[in-house]
Amino acid sequence: MGDKDRKSEVEEAGEEAEFNQIPPAVVPVGGDAASAGRRPRWLVPVIVAVVSVIVVVAGLVGWRVVENRRHDAALDSCNRAVKALQGKTGPARMAGYREAAGVNAGQVKDAGTVLAMARSVKNAEGLRQPTIRCEASMSTGGLNAQAGQAGRLDGKYAAVAKAAGAVLASRDAKTLEDARTALNAKKEEASKLLADSDGKVADKATRDGLQQAIDQAGQVKGDAAKAYQDAANALQAAIDQVNASVQAKSQADQQAAEQAAQAQAAQRQAQRTAPSYGGGRNGYTPTYRPSANKGGGGGGSAPAPAPAAPQGGGNSGGIDWDKLIQDQKPIGNHGCNPDGSCGIG
Repeated sequence: MGDKDRKSEVEEAGEEAEFNQIPPAVVPVGGDAASAGRRPRWLVPVIVAVVSVIVVVAGLVGWRVVENRRHDAALDSCNRAVKALQGKTGPARMAGYREAAGVNAGQVKDAGTVLAMARSVKNAEGLRQPTIRCEASMSTGGLNAQAGQAGRLDGKYAAVAKAAGAVLASRDAKTLEDARTALNAKKEEASKLLADSDGKVADKATRDGLQQAIDQAGQVKGDAAKAYQDAANALQAAIDQVNASVQAKSQADQQAAEQAAQAQAAQRQAQRTAPSYGGGRNGYTPTYRPSANKGGGGGGSAPAPAPAAPQGGGNSGGIDWDKLIQDQKPIGNHGCNPDGSCGIG
């Protein structure tokens, strides 16, 4: 075999091998090989639409998750702000603010605290209970707005609380100082009364009670104004009892003096109106005697002399002696009739 023949065999063997490496074409039933490599026209739009829907749904889900988280955070922030505000505006705190707002400059040691309180109340737009709510049904923006308002009010009421505390502390300091001063003055008054009332009371026990109250008042110490006020009230009560006892004794002494004066006046009046029969200017002494019966049955005897005029001259005791002498009838013989006859029976 020559070289040409060998070359031809090699070429044929190579062509056969190349033919064997080409896969066989798949021809669908009822179609040809050319139509087997094409896709339907509606498939691409459907795929795009499906992918778009998936992307939109995923975006909505993601936005909803994020929005829920933001809403929950806003709700939590609003609740915390409202809780902090309620701690400064509860019923008890508001009552304290109103009490401090009612204190005037004359009731405190430092009048500047009253002015600061007035400014803080004005800045808070009055002392009113805030009405801020945080509800889950509210939007995120609404919750944030409520939280912001609660925070602003919280700051304003923090200033009110500070000013109110300063006012009440200044008032309590002045109350304590006034109570101490009043008690010291009352102790001095009680001590003076105790000394002045010695021997002038109707009941000595009242002075013992006053002394006891003075001793107890001297033992009061501390920063409680009420303790000083109670001690001063106890002293005043003891002072009132001693004063009442002094007045009772004074009235009793006055009544006794009036009764003694009345008795003396009655005695002098009795002495002035009693008759006097002794010698003297106002009395008289009878100077006549009945005449003796001279002779047996003689005629009538001479008339008895009239009573002498009172010594000292003039009328005495309101008696008209001249008229008395003129009206005097002559006295006949003893036991005889005016015609001179005498007898018995």
